[in-house]
Amino acid sequence: MNIERSEPGGAGGRPPAGNTTSELVLENVSRWYGNVVAVNGVSMKVGPGVTGLLGPNGAGKSTLIHMMGGFLAPSSGTVTLDGAPIWQNPGVYRKLGLVPERESAYDFLTGEQFILAMAKLHKLPDPAAAARRAIGLVEMDYAAGRPIGNYSKGMKQRIKMASALVHDPPVLLLDEPFNGMDPRQRLQLMDLIRRMADEGRTILFSSHILEEVERLASHIEVIVAGRHAASGDFRKIRRLMTDRPHVFLVRSSDDRRLAAAIIADGSARSVQLTEKGLQVEAVDFQRFTWLLPRVSRDADVRLWEVSPSDESLESVFSYLVAR
Repeated sequence: MNIERSEPGGAGGRPPAGNTTSELVLENVSRWYGNVVAVNGVSMKVGPGVTGLLGPNGAGKSTLIHMMGGFLAPSSGTVTLDGAPIWQNPGVYRKLGLVPERESAYDFLTGEQFILAMAKLHKLPDPAAAARRAIGLVEMDYAAGRPIGNYSKGMKQRIKMASALVHDPPVLLLDEPFNGMDPRQRLQLMDLIRRMADEGRTILFSSHILEEVERLASHIEVIVAGRHAASGDFRKIRRLMTDRPHVFLVRSSDDRRLAAAIIADGSARSVQLTEKGLQVEAVDFQRFTWLLPRVSRDADVRLWEVSPSDESLESVFSYLVAR
């Protein structure tokens, strides 16, 4: 097979899946194994764009993805794609692409043989063209003729991605897709995911790496110990946590005078003078951000910088796990 680079859209002569949008809906979904509860009463909607499924190892992310992909039956609740149940409904597989965390390819096949087999299983009108396109998308042209057993972990991840893309599905489920990839491979895959999301695809990827989710996902779903802990933009989630102090770094024309004014005003729990500026711990996010400009004005101090120092996804994740 001759491998050619290709752009997203159009597998084997079909129109690109990005022309349609799809939505996954989970309603009160649980899954247990004997006395062990892996997922407990999770409800969420996953629509077009990139959604990050965040949680520590063992939180239930893979179990959720397997139920979304139709490979695992919910013990209770429902999982639907565009209103149709996923479990025992092979027709929805035309709209789904799955990259499992575990290895899922035969090591004795070459990369191109594996992807061509996937294209034929999907009964695509031109399986060879679809395979070329998918391999080109993940930049595996150079290794397509080599046995998968000789691939590195990162290369195996990319050929699995090609198998999920070969039928050009509108929905992609990616379970820890960046495992084993080097920095260049990770950046290339992130760019591909962003481009596919821009086409209107629904993409959900799981990760326990905070930086991956923060860089890529426009929306996050947080799973902790099998339960749905939070949903939304991570900054918005963080600001809803009013029972935990927010920490700000404040730089001004006179940090000492401003510190005294903040303490006198009582708008913060604590104020610490550091080499970088003032570290201010505020209990009420909205009240502090409203009062700070007024306090600085009354103290005749010019504000140079006000930035949250704990607004990262890591702070959100650590808080949710500790709840």
